Amino acid sequence: MIDTIQQIALWAVPVLIAIIFHEVSHGWVAYQLGDPTAARMGRLTLNPLAHIDPIGTVLLPALLIISNAPFLFGYAKPVPVNFHNLRNPKRDMVWVALAGPVMNLLLALGCIVVLKIGLPLIAAGAIDSFSSALVNFLAPVALMAKNGVLINVVLAVFNALPLSPIGRGQSGGGITSRALLFNVGSG
Repeated sequence: MIDTIQQIALWAVPVLIAIIFHEVSHGWVAYQLGDPTAARMGRLTLNPLAHIDPIGTVLLPALLIISNAPFLFGYAKPVPVNFHNLRNPKRDMVWVALAGPVMNLLLALGCIVVLKIGLPLIAAGAIDSFSSALVNFLAPVALMAKNGVLINVVLAVFNALPLSPIGRGQSGGGITSRALLFNVGSG
């Protein structure tokens, strides 16, 4: 039971960080480019409760875990963006859409830095018994960072796909034709 709780924590913390920062980055970039919708709705917050979708964040992942599915899937409540408020909608919607995947790549890079710093400290602490408290602290942090790299890279790739039901879907909007995006996203 304790092992299960530890595993959940080692995955839940990096997942929450990845999802929250991903969604807030969409809203923050939209705000910088002229759309205050997310800010007005209180969605530019790091409070996880603002981003939890009862079905996509709680029910669906729980059902997949309970059913021992070979994969895990879920989603957060998307940050609202009104592309008509953007100063240059065609160009700016690409930036808003890419903000989430770029944030996930930056978070993955941050996790790699934590691993590069933490792993040598863990190795050194394992030799010196005086540093066992440091090892006890850094070992789970390193495991969360390792999981964070995987989670953030997968989210970045998955959400960068120009498919409307997945992620923002508009990342390809400034590059591909609207008809192609509609057909791919609704098909």
